[in-house]
Amino acid sequence: MKKYLPFILLMIILATLAGCKSNGANPTIQNPPQVSIPAPEEPKPAPTPVAVENPAKEPTQVSSKPLSWWFTRNQEHQPASINKDIAALLAENNAFYLQPNNSKKIYLTFDCGYELGYTPKILDILSTKKVKAHFFITGQFIQTQPELVKRMQSSGHLVCNHTLNHPDLPTLSQEKFNQEIKSLEQKYSDLTGGQMARYLRPPMGNYSPTTLKWTNDLGYATVFWSMAFQDWDPNKQPGATFSHQHVLDNIHPGAVILLHAVSQSNTEALEQIITDLQAQGYIFSTFGG
Repeated sequence: MKKYLPFILLMIILATLAGCKSNGANPTIQNPPQVSIPAPEEPKPAPTPVAVENPAKEPTQVSSKPLSWWFTRNQEHQPASINKDIAALLAENNAFYLQPNNSKKIYLTFDCGYELGYTPKILDILSTKKVKAHFFITGQFIQTQPELVKRMQSSGHLVCNHTLNHPDLPTLSQEKFNQEIKSLEQKYSDLTGGQMARYLRPPMGNYSPTTLKWTNDLGYATVFWSMAFQDWDPNKQPGATFSHQHVLDNIHPGAVILLHAVSQSNTEALEQIITDLQAQGYIFSTFGG
């Protein structure tokens, strides 16, 4: 064993020197593997729209925003003006507030929510002056004044719809809205045997795009006005002189004149209003006439 000891020591020394060389200061380091990252994909073009014959239209969403009727008057005897968006809304829904024409036709309308004894006198004056008017009546009026309603019809006036109960229309469901219109229509037919003229005046001038559409769907035109003043309170009457002057100051071709039949001022001024307007060449007409 002793004779092999030098050889064993030599082998240990050589192995130690080899290990030191492999852990030297400049070892060979392999490059890390390359990872392939795909390039971003090109965005695909949007598909070309395909033309479809007579595509089905989505139902139009109609606004239910409540509105109140207003207009801008003038004393140059030119038509009252309204917002252009409201004008477009009226045109879309068979609604109007005047009737443009070149013949000086004008339209006399009375709202009849209830009776204070003036309507017979109004009918007498219209008969004497040979003028036809429009009476917008409620359920209360037709129930309490059936003979006046029949007289309106037999005299050739247009008896029109002012709703059964005079509600604020934009607050109603469609079912209630339809009942307000059709129930009054039926009561009129039962009383007179005739058909109510298909014109609706919204109570208090309150409406919405929805109620205009519902009115049109029922075959009615919504009728506003291009001339009016605060004449509906029997306890705050301005007098016949004021009523007369207001109409003459604001008259214009195609005017839809709103008067309330509970007004003593209007009743006392009516004959002179008609006389003076006819003297100026105005012609009292009815819608569609």
